[in-house]
Amino acid sequence: MLRHFNYSLGEANYRKDNQIYMSEFSEADPLSKDERKRSNFVRELVQRANEPHLRRAAHLATVPPKRIVQFWDDLDRLPQDVRECMDSWKELEKSGFEIQVFDESAAREFIRTHLGSCYANAFEKCYHPSMKSDYFRYSYIFVEGGFYIDADDVYHGTAIDHLFSDGRLKLQPFCYDISTAQMVPPSNFINLGANQLSWIFYFNTTPLIAVRNHPIVERALLNATKSLNQEFTGELPEVQATTGPGNLTRSVFEILTEESCPKEALLVVHDWEKTSTSKWPLSYRSDKRNWRLSNQHAYRSSSRAEEL
Repeated sequence: MLRHFNYSLGEANYRKDNQIYMSEFSEADPLSKDERKRSNFVRELVQRANEPHLRRAAHLATVPPKRIVQFWDDLDRLPQDVRECMDSWKELEKSGFEIQVFDESAAREFIRTHLGSCYANAFEKCYHPSMKSDYFRYSYIFVEGGFYIDADDVYHGTAIDHLFSDGRLKLQPFCYDISTAQMVPPSNFINLGANQLSWIFYFNTTPLIAVRNHPIVERALLNATKSLNQEFTGELPEVQATTGPGNLTRSVFEILTEESCPKEALLVVHDWEKTSTSKWPLSYRSDKRNWRLSNQHAYRSSSRAEEL
């Protein structure tokens, strides 16, 4: 499901109807110290040139399987417009790609079988389908490797074989402008030195392309598992920070700054929008299947067909 932020990394304690005005930025940094450190770190990764020569490491010696993985919690109630997005990827079957589609039941069984009860319990604590899709993608790509793409992403027909030529984790960079409550176009933020105090740099969770056992994917899975298996007191955990881009971005920052994984293990895909974009509008975005309308609230799927 959709991974575009409508505010920071989900940990921000500043917001006013998703709008913060420029006058506030002249007084203080809108980000906390830790948030600024992560954003700056991501900005440096995004704006550096991708290295042509890879430092050889065990997780880079192999290549991901040419397998496209998608998730929708209830395939019996898959909206037609979302189905069309998913079907757009079938074009790649002609190029030797395999497509696997999981629903909640199949995802649960995969996690239980391959990762065990601790991870299965964490999956059960994902209170919204968007969280389940997040958690499942980390689980699947860590165990099997391959290419996870959100169900509402449309394939534009460009070649992607080059993304399967090495074992690096491929991620799409995002930048959000708090002052305008808008995404910043990649053409504005990927160039060296481009920055604004109101910008937040982070990584999207779709696409997620990697070999099995990639250390960054492992860290994202472990961080999400730890957060979900904590006892919830008061509000439910925030979607973005717990399983979404906030979690992934924090995991990238942690493992690369620890130097337990080389920066060369990550490839920033600057022009992913040429390959795929999330489709707007879609029918589900107007109801509680949209995580933004269910964030930190218990989710209940509707039993009425007319609501679908």
